[in-house]
Amino acid sequence: MTARGLVVGVDVGGTFTDIFVLGEAAGTAQVAKVPSTRPDQSVGIRAGIAERVDQLGRVATIVHGTTVGTNALLERKGARTGLITTAGFRDVLEMRRRDRPQTWGLWGSFEPVVPRDLRREVAERVLADGTVLQPVDPDEVQAAARALLADGVEAVCIFFVNGYANPANEAAAAAAVRAVWPNDCVTAATEILPEIREFERASTAALNAYLQPPVGSYLARLGEGLESGGFDGRLLIVQSNGGVMSAETARATPVKTALSGPAAGVIAAAEIARVAGFPNVITCDMGGTSFDVSLIAEGRSAVSPQTSIDFGMVIRSPMIEITTIGAGGGSIARIDRGGLLQVGPESAGSDPGPVAYGRGNDRPTVTDANIVLGRINAERPIGGGSARLDVEAARAAILEHVGRPLGMDAEAAAEAIIRVANAKMAAAIRLVSVERGHDPKRFVAMPFGGGGALHAGALIEEVGLARALVPRFPGVTSALGCVIADMRFDKVATVNRLLDGLDAQALAAPVRELEAEGRDLVGGAGVTLAGIESRVELDMHYLGQTHTVAVQVPLQPDAADLGLGEAAVRGAFEGAYRRAYGKVLQGLGIRILNVRVTVVGQRPKFDLAVLAPGSDARIEAALLGERQVHAGGRGQTAKVWDRLALPVGARIEGPALLEQPDTTIFVDPGLAAEVDRYGNLVIARQSELE
Repeated sequence: MTARGLVVGVDVGGTFTDIFVLGEAAGTAQVAKVPSTRPDQSVGIRAGIAERVDQLGRVATIVHGTTVGTNALLERKGARTGLITTAGFRDVLEMRRRDRPQTWGLWGSFEPVVPRDLRREVAERVLADGTVLQPVDPDEVQAAARALLADGVEAVCIFFVNGYANPANEAAAAAAVRAVWPNDCVTAATEILPEIREFERASTAALNAYLQPPVGSYLARLGEGLESGGFDGRLLIVQSNGGVMSAETARATPVKTALSGPAAGVIAAAEIARVAGFPNVITCDMGGTSFDVSLIAEGRSAVSPQTSIDFGMVIRSPMIEITTIGAGGGSIARIDRGGLLQVGPESAGSDPGPVAYGRGNDRPTVTDANIVLGRINAERPIGGGSARLDVEAARAAILEHVGRPLGMDAEAAAEAIIRVANAKMAAAIRLVSVERGHDPKRFVAMPFGGGGALHAGALIEEVGLARALVPRFPGVTSALGCVIADMRFDKVATVNRLLDGLDAQALAAPVRELEAEGRDLVGGAGVTLAGIESRVELDMHYLGQTHTVAVQVPLQPDAADLGLGEAAVRGAFEGAYRRAYGKVLQGLGIRILNVRVTVVGQRPKFDLAVLAPGSDARIEAALLGERQVHAGGRGQTAKVWDRLALPVGARIEGPALLEQPDTTIFVDPGLAAEVDRYGNLVIARQSELE
């Protein structure tokens, strides 16, 4: 990066803000964990960095995984947004794909982020072949824009049907609107997604406009606050696809940050596991509010071209596939009307937090249950919370809300809460593994986040996973992922060409155009890169089919057609189709619908061995004492260890507790843990670590 050498990764969660500080030149790593601050997350970020960096001027780069966009979507707290569209198409957002919130429900409702009275129509028309049947009138567009401004609209989206085939009308309309609009919050759909299918394009563009004011103002406050503290380096933002982009790009395309924070954790997990020798991993990110699961097979994260953030809120942009459930440390336990114990999805979050925090919450959470069971040290809570956690308050809340209704004492009720939470987490793991044809026995779990390592052993037993790999700093793994992630650019173009008689050079033309755009954006971000690589993927299907198969075709940069000849593309398609469906079809034509180009700017990597324990570490010095824990329906004595003081090769048998500033690890009875040469903790059944 620069001579200053400090790179800071920042991940903001629902409860804590995590900081990872890498000293590139000195080969040092430091972490910090502070409470998240809402509504302005930037306050917590500056406080967290200040705990480890005395002068912001020493920092070369800050890479930030943010949940501002995610929260704005889920809580419906984006900007007041307007839509200017083709006459007759104002209801595209509402009509969607004729789906419903509950598959088996007869009723359901959906309110788009753009109310119907803020969707204005103008006369224009582009045909599906790109012919401009009716040019747009800039004066009519400006009149619609002024009317939206008079209605208090902050951001506007311009979406014209068939704009993907020819963006001329949309471009003219966008120029007209920008001439009268008082801010930069103007989104043209083809600038975000020049791809066929009007609902997905309209939804993605509308959500981008909806997020521009809140994400833009947040990044502006963060940038101003950092600059006032002396920071003059580069601020980068993690994308949902696991790459990073400049803050300027994030302000223009905030929809790409919808899963920013969780994506960083998956990137870190993939790299940690690869180095440790485990190509197949299931990530288990347990924070204060949610439990996020993602599958990494043969070292590759699963990336989906489309994601539904919530019902009807579809984003057509590459995102790492992450399944989220409401089973975090702050998830609230309750007895439902049927007399059954439920955990989540409602969460106490960071404020007021669990009952034991003493901030006004009186309903028990998963964290309260772990405290009552002795698995969390009440004298030394993680994240710099209160001086001491209130164990008795947690016990009383569990007894009142769970124990007495179920006829249990506090410990039994607390263990029941943990079992229910574990069952929910196990179901999420099966969803991304078993239900997609993967054998859990081939995968290791990587628990991280503040609470994940407390449940690792239970998940091994519940799902039948091979073992668990706990990273050196589980509580700040997503922040570490920010430091690891590469620059990335993704763009798509609809080409709609038949494979038979393919003009390969004509197909290569949009690929070259998108690649050049990506290289300019990635290379011009002002960040030192170790190299830049490009990848191309084609969306293809047999004629008559609706859905497509993603087909990767190796690029040949020196060839006139980039290696996209008919024979090469046909072979790649048949291979991808056979892997997906078991056989290929005969006698049917094949269509190339879209080309997708990814440009990756590889940021310099650091040796993860910098995280390993020093050669002077001794197991005798790591023993802190003993504590009573409740496990398996009875009280047991567990040894307590300082996890960061354990040497490479140290073996710890359960029951045991390994404490560190950012998390606590529980090694269940019958399991054992061993420290590998990178400082990771490998947890497995005792017989398997012999």
